[in-house]
Amino acid sequence: MVTRRRDHAPTRPTWRCAACGIAWPCSPAKLRLLGEYRHDRAALTVYLATLQAEAAEHLAALDQGPLPVDLTDRFVSWARPRE
Repeated sequence: MVTRRRDHAPTRPTWRCAACGIAWPCSPAKLRLLGEYRHDRAALTVYLATLQAEAAEHLAALDQGPLPVDLTDRFVSWARPRE
C-alpha cells in the first residue's frame, strides 16, 4: 500500500491547508516558504501579498471575509525580516 503525502498548500476558495485543514499558511507552509525564499525575503513578501489579495476576493465571495488587517497578519506580517 502506497501512502501519498499531501503538501501544505492552500485550497481555494476557502484558503485552508490541503494537508492539515487549518487556515493557510499553516506552520509547515510558513517553514517551507521561509526556506524557499531564504535569500530573497522581499520576493516572499510580494508573493504573499499577491496571495493575500486573491484570498480576500475568494473569502469575500464566500461571505467569510475577514478584516483586511487579519489577512495581513495571516499572510504577510510573519514573513517580514526580524530586526
